[in-house]
Amino acid sequence: MDTTMTDYQLLDGVVLKKEKLAQLAQEVTQLKDNTGNVPGLAVILVGDNPASKAYIGMKKKACEQLGIKSFDYRLPDTASQQELVDVIDQLNADDHVHGILLQLPLPKSFDDQLMLERINPSKDVDGFHPFNVGKLLLGLPTFQSCTPYGVCELMSYYNIDPEGKDVVIVGRSNIVGKPLAAMLMQRQTPGNATVTVCHSRSEDLAAHTKRADILIAAIGQPHFITKDMVKPGAVVIDVGINRVDDESTERGYSLVGDVDFDNVAPLTTAITPVPGGVGPLTIAMLMTNTIQAFKNTFSS
Repeated sequence: MDTTMTDYQLLDGVVLKKEKLAQLAQEVTQLKDNTGNVPGLAVILVGDNPASKAYIGMKKKACEQLGIKSFDYRLPDTASQQELVDVIDQLNADDHVHGILLQLPLPKSFDDQLMLERINPSKDVDGFHPFNVGKLLLGLPTFQSCTPYGVCELMSYYNIDPEGKDVVIVGRSNIVGKPLAAMLMQRQTPGNATVTVCHSRSEDLAAHTKRADILIAAIGQPHFITKDMVKPGAVVIDVGINRVDDESTERGYSLVGDVDFDNVAPLTTAITPVPGGVGPLTIAMLMTNTIQAFKNTFSS
């Protein structure tokens, strides 16, 4: 039987990001009119990682677009862990700062988890503090990790309802896989899914992925998901973004996802591109969390 499909919907995160930021800009304007103040986001970078610097630049641009105050704190990679603790403590006590984002990864001499736990949970707009992760698992209102949050927003925008469906997530990271599984199994929308989380120790991975109604790749390996691992008619969401050598481009590399897009896409009913799928929404959801942190100060 020929299972080849050709018509599929492209899940465009750029379009959704533009709409989301436009809505958030209006909300910030209204908050400023009502309170005389605006949300403030502090970003801490330790070291000189080029990718981190580029990402911080995009966050700063989004803050400017929305009217959110942006505070940048740069520490050299020779800084001590105590110096970072002092900065975090300072920002925890600063009433003008409503959200704190610690750019990862930190230099190897730092304890990432210990530093994340130092951030006041009420300012943890990345959703990485154990307090907020616990509330997420319990289905309580909290800051949701930005990339999984973006996946859920993308699904809602394109009317992809996971209720009762088999959702398979490939990847169990604390940043994407685990929190996304927690979100999609909750009694909420989007949610109520039957979720399987696969990882490097999963046996016969293809047997799991081929039964997925919604397949989410977040493993960090270029073109890892191939067409023989996908059920015809599935929805495929590619969270991965990988740099691969490409001499045909001026910069010498291309950005690709965890999914072999060209060969997988014709099998699907809907699929995200890379770049331009989930990635743009991470910053949009960070802005959403920062605004929520600001609003929370009036209800606490």
